[in-house]
Amino acid sequence: MNSKVSTKVEQFSEKAILVLPVLLTPKEAAHRLKLSVSWLAKARMRGDGPAYIQLGRAVRYTETALLQ
Repeated sequence: MNSKVSTKVEQFSEKAILVLPVLLTPKEAAHRLKLSVSWLAKARMRGDGPAYIQLGRAVRYTETALLQ
């Protein structure tokens, strides 16, 4: 019975687990932070505020950046 358990653990550890971060729009981020979208835009221009990712013209925030 132990050999079956160890085989399953080995199979699990061999598989790569890919966790993609949740990307939020400025509107969603503002709602979670209880701030305005305008405040986030101004913070981006000043260089402060939460870290963001720019994909072309789209701005996205990760949940971890909002928690920090």
